[in-house]
Amino acid sequence: MPIELNCFATLAPLTPPNSGAFPITAGETVASLVDRLGIPRDEVKIVFVNGVTSDLARPLADGDRVGIFPPVGGG
Repeated sequence: MPIELNCFATLAPLTPPNSGAFPITAGETVASLVDRLGIPRDEVKIVFVNGVTSDLARPLADGDRVGIFPPVGGG
């Protein structure tokens, strides 16, 4: 079951090379995905699944598009 995965800003270096078809397992959640990627949960500020803001408890499905964003500062 592949998903499309994008990590943004300071998390971009953690994007895996197979992010266009990143494999997940049945029942995997955004939280387990974040853990598997080695991203500290406190570094995740916003998650989008299929263009909709989601939380870490959201279960993932085949073909989902996931975007993970860190806290971003600016001026």
